[in-house]
Amino acid sequence: MKIAVLGGLGLQGRAAIADLVASDGVEEVVCVDTAPDGAARLAGLTDLSRVRFVVPEGAIASVLGNVLDDVDAAIDLLPQPLMRDAVQAAIATRTPLVTTNYGKAIADLGAAAEQAGVSIMTECGLDPGIDLVLYARAARQFDAITAIDSYCGGIPEPKAMAKPLCYKVSWNFDMVLVSQNRDSVMIEDGERVAVPAGRQHDNSFIHEIEVEGLGTLEAFPNGDALHYVEMLAAAKGLRRSGRYTLRWPGWSAFWAPLKELGFLSEDKVSGIGASPREFLGRLLGPQLQYGPGEKDLCVMRNVFSGTQGGRAKTVTSDLIIERDLASGLFGMSLGVGYPASIVAQMLAHREIATPGLLNPLLHVPDEPFFDALARRGIKVTETVAWN
Repeated sequence: MKIAVLGGLGLQGRAAIADLVASDGVEEVVCVDTAPDGAARLAGLTDLSRVRFVVPEGAIASVLGNVLDDVDAAIDLLPQPLMRDAVQAAIATRTPLVTTNYGKAIADLGAAAEQAGVSIMTECGLDPGIDLVLYARAARQFDAITAIDSYCGGIPEPKAMAKPLCYKVSWNFDMVLVSQNRDSVMIEDGERVAVPAGRQHDNSFIHEIEVEGLGTLEAFPNGDALHYVEMLAAAKGLRRSGRYTLRWPGWSAFWAPLKELGFLSEDKVSGIGASPREFLGRLLGPQLQYGPGEKDLCVMRNVFSGTQGGRAKTVTSDLIIERDLASGLFGMSLGVGYPASIVAQMLAHREIATPGLLNPLLHVPDEPFFDALARRGIKVTETVAWN
């Protein structure tokens, strides 16, 4: 089979390409990217004889139709504004596609995808992605779920922390800053609670968790918990839920005053030609890069509480992915690229064939998915406590 990776030379794209080349049955990987030095960027990472490079002369959207018409499935790792172009091309060519971006932005394309008989898997990376398949697995372990707390974050290993942020870039730093401007939705006492982006770093919304081997991490709300809860039949009586980003302690104390002063504003500043957020990205991004011997850590925890057989029960799923120093691929890249590769192969094999806009929580078979992750060294540990 042939699989295309759109935006294949980015951090996550390189991980997806390396995994596809190493997978049985993948004859060719088509790397679509505007960068002209693809062979140099992938040198030493994978077998280049099985990678075909497509470099658009103009806008990348202009080549999507021809590329997708010649492959069995595709992975969209393009910048978020180009997701719609990728999905529309997939629908037009009836090519199954995986995107790691949120599905809400293309909800209006669902009917067209269903009519075309093509599967478009949205939100299929690390978070959202792996966590959503964990939701589906946990739901089968309860008669009723009363609380779901989801945590995920990319942080530097302790020896790589740089004060005062204790953070380094394993993802697009501008998108990290954009996420600081994202409203959140939580559930408290069974009621919907809206958390405006301007308040996500307030003390009333942040808390700490303990992670074995790392110690204390800070959690603050950064996602729409209600959106996923509504997909779970076992969670109809849910009393509490939140989706939280994890950082080393002090993150919120750093950003709260800067946000209040407008440093994360997206409004252009007269005479500068950039917004405060863009300025911060350009100023801080180069200072927060990992050294060749430093590791990033992707830390994920999902805690499900509820009842089974009349007894109270809690299931905790933990996952830590760290940078592979041999290849240089970040833990964040592996955590996004591997799930996208696994599910793209499922789509190509028609193991997932439901037409329309899909979601990992509802449409990714959890046992084959987690078996595939484990073969790649990504293993979820699960503990069960009965009360």
